[in-house]
Amino acid sequence: MTTLRVFLPFSFVTLTLFSASVCAQDRIVTVPQEFTPQWSAKQLELTPDEQRNIYVYEQGNRAVVHITTRSVQIDNFFLMERPAEGSGSGSVLDKQGLILTNYHVIEGAREIRVTLFDGESYAAALVGQDPVNDIAVLKIDAPEEVLHPVQFGDSSRLKVGQKVYAIGNPFGLERTMTIGIISSLNRVLPSRSGRTMKSIIQIDAALNRGNSGGPLFDSSGRLIGMNTAIASSTGENTGVGFAIPVSAIQRVVPQLVKNGRVIRPDIGITRVYQTEQGLTVATVAPGGPADQAGIRGFRLVREQIQRGPFVYEQTRLDRSEADTISGIDGHQVQSADDLLSAIENKKPGEQVVLSVLRQGERVSVPVKLGLGD
Repeated sequence: MTTLRVFLPFSFVTLTLFSASVCAQDRIVTVPQEFTPQWSAKQLELTPDEQRNIYVYEQGNRAVVHITTRSVQIDNFFLMERPAEGSGSGSVLDKQGLILTNYHVIEGAREIRVTLFDGESYAAALVGQDPVNDIAVLKIDAPEEVLHPVQFGDSSRLKVGQKVYAIGNPFGLERTMTIGIISSLNRVLPSRSGRTMKSIIQIDAALNRGNSGGPLFDSSGRLIGMNTAIASSTGENTGVGFAIPVSAIQRVVPQLVKNGRVIRPDIGITRVYQTEQGLTVATVAPGGPADQAGIRGFRLVREQIQRGPFVYEQTRLDRSEADTISGIDGHQVQSADDLLSAIENKKPGEQVVLSVLRQGERVSVPVKLGLGD
């Protein structure tokens, strides 16, 4: 059985300190002078489908950028720093030079450069990043006339079977377009933070190393997603690619531009254990929202034990009074990610109602969310 793994289609090359030269004999092909094409002018007319492909490419390709990075890796054998280069894709967001890409494309980069459609390259500064959603925003100082912002579409109305177009820089081949369909919707992917990204678009358009961060267009040439990963046993295209929906991008990017990060609400529950009944609360932040609402975790109990003439003091964890969360705002909770995802859709100061199993009795506990770090 072949195991499929999720790869981030981001090209990364460690620079080595040796070089090699290869010589090959040129192959010369002679075309006879009397050669004439074996097709008619009518056969060269473009089909409606081809015309649509060309329209989408001409509509969107100037918004696509090539992102290159320089970073340092530690050689595990020699324990020395080695320079490394990476390559990915991105989209122009506005005339002020904001660039959209994946977080994993620029993660750990010491130097970032953005190359526009005209071949000009610009140094880029990091504006904000969100590892949870694998989104980053860069900024370049380029003239407005060479910046062609991508046009935003709507990912809430997507259908399986709908045609999609991916444009990016696979293997450094700039502004390459591949075509496919939406294979499925609402997939789930792990992010660099260990959390899961939801509502992911699955496509069969070819994605390879260097496509990360590039746009996914609909048939109108509008952005409906950002290409981010592939499922493969080799790291190369297998026809199973994934894109972050534009709805998530529209939710996250304004916060990255304004704050440099996503400000998330906090419920004040610091550790839980997953059980068949739900999430058993182990610890809560002292004075935090859950603590103030009366949510109970494990208790540290001090006991004195007498052994002969000696009295010993010991501590133990009492789990008997710990609350188990089974739902939030009427929705079932089965994992910590379910709880965190539900909270992320709220704002600091808003109230949620937790469905709690407390010593065999089901109760509802309102909690006012605080401001996360």
